[in-house]
Amino acid sequence: MKFMQTWTLLPGSVKTAAEQFLAGGGGEPEGVKLLGRWHNVDCSGGFSLYESNNAAALHLGAAKWADLLELSLVAVIEDAEAGPNLVTVFKK
Repeated sequence: MKFMQTWTLLPGSVKTAAEQFLAGGGGEPEGVKLLGRWHNVDCSGGFSLYESNNAAALHLGAAKWADLLELSLVAVIEDAEAGPNLVTVFKK
């Protein structure tokens, strides 16, 4: 399953978050595959796309950053999966 995580840096955490990231803190726990990570150009946050069937591993990854970032993690599906559902519900 795919998950999108968005993050916003907490006030005053830019330097500490950068140091943690550069020290290897951006790595994913076992059972979580990083599909891509994007950073806002103003250094305010960004988002990552993951693939995993292990909610506990996703939680572990989020917990490592919870003191520096405001995090949101949601399951997402692609157009090819969403389209048939929308046809079922809305096509008359």
